[in-house]
Amino acid sequence: MSELREIRIEELQELPEREYVLIDVRDEGLREYGMLPGARYADAEALKRGDASQIEDIPKDKKLIFYCQIGRKSRELGELPVFSGWDCYSLAEGYMGYIRADLAGEEAQKERQERAELSIRKKFHKQLFTPFAKACKKYELIKEGDRIAVCISGGKDSMLMAKLFQEIKTHRQVEFDLTFLVMDPGYNKENRALIESNAKALGIPIQIFESDIFDAVDTIEKNPCYLCARMRRGYLYSHAKALGCNKIALGHHYDDVIETILMGMLYGGQVQTMMPKLHSTNFEGMELIRPLYLVRESDICAWRDYNHLHFLQCACHFTETCSTCHEDGTTSSKRLETKKLIARLKEENPFVEANIFGSMENVNLDTVVAYKKNGVRHHFLEEY
Repeated sequence: MSELREIRIEELQELPEREYVLIDVRDEGLREYGMLPGARYADAEALKRGDASQIEDIPKDKKLIFYCQIGRKSRELGELPVFSGWDCYSLAEGYMGYIRADLAGEEAQKERQERAELSIRKKFHKQLFTPFAKACKKYELIKEGDRIAVCISGGKDSMLMAKLFQEIKTHRQVEFDLTFLVMDPGYNKENRALIESNAKALGIPIQIFESDIFDAVDTIEKNPCYLCARMRRGYLYSHAKALGCNKIALGHHYDDVIETILMGMLYGGQVQTMMPKLHSTNFEGMELIRPLYLVRESDICAWRDYNHLHFLQCACHFTETCSTCHEDGTTSSKRLETKKLIARLKEENPFVEANIFGSMENVNLDTVVAYKKNGVRHHFLEEY
C-alpha cells in the first residue's frame, strides 16, 4: 500500500484555514498534552478497518491533513479506500515539527519568555508560585548554599519547575545555585530538538549530557519502563554530583502524588507515597527534592495553554507507541486509568483528592496490621 502524500509545515501555513481539516491520529495519552489548534481526533485503526464515521461529516472539498507525533504513523495510513473522495495528506514531521516551527524566530522567543515569566508573577502567582514556595518552605527543600540540579525531561512539569526556580532565586531569601540539567538517553532527533527549542524560547540555560539508556533497555522484555526510570535517575545523580551539586530536583506534582498513593494500593498491594524529598541510597550526600509537590496539574496545564506552549510528552524514543512513561516506571495506561478513577470519585466527593493526599499525613499505626521501618517488617502482634 502506498503512503499518504506529505504536506510540509510551510505549505500548511500558507493554506487558508477554510480549505483543510487537521485530524489527530495519536493515542489518548499523547492528546492529553495538547492538540494542534482546530484539530479533531480520528482513530487510525478504525480508519484502516474502513470505518468512515469519524470523517464522513467533513465536506469533500476540504483537504484532510492527518498528523501523528513525528509524521510516521500518519504517513503510513496510505491511500485507504475510506478516503475516497477526499484529498488526503500527512503532515511532515507531525505535531512536533509544527511546534518547533511555531517556536522559531528570535523576536517570538523573547516575547514568549517575557509572557511566560509575567504570567507566573501575575496571573498564575497564586496557583503556581505560591504552592511552589510553600512546598520549598514546608519541606525545607532549599537551604543556604545548595547547588541544585534542576532535571529537565522536556515535559510541561519540569519546564515550569525550571521557570519557578528562576523566579524564586530572584527573591534572594536564600542563596543557592542552579544548574539546568538535561540528559539525552537516546532521544530521537525530533524529541531533542523540541527540548532545545523550548529551553531557548523560555530562557532556560540548559546543559545536555548524553547516555545510552534507551539502547540498554531496548531488548528488555519485562518492566523496561521501570528499569529505564531507575537508570535515568542514577545517571542524573551521578552527573549532578560530578558538577558539584548536592541535590537533584524532579518535576513531580500534587496529582502525581495522589495517583501514586492510589496505584500503590490498587496495583502494588501497599501503602506508600511519593516523598517530597529523600536521601540517595547510592550517592552519598545527594538528595532528591520535588518542589512541585503542592502544585496541581490542572494549573500547570492552564499556564502552558495560556502561553501557547507545547512540550515533549514522552521521553521514550518509541514515541508513536509509548505515550508517557513516568519517572517511577509506570506506563501511561495505568496512570491514566487511575487519573480517571479519581476524577469519577471527585464527582461524588469534591474533597477526595485532598483526602487521598492527607491520608499519608494521618497514618494511625495503632490500626495498621503490619508496616515496614528502615526495611524491617513489624507486625501488630509484636506489641499486642
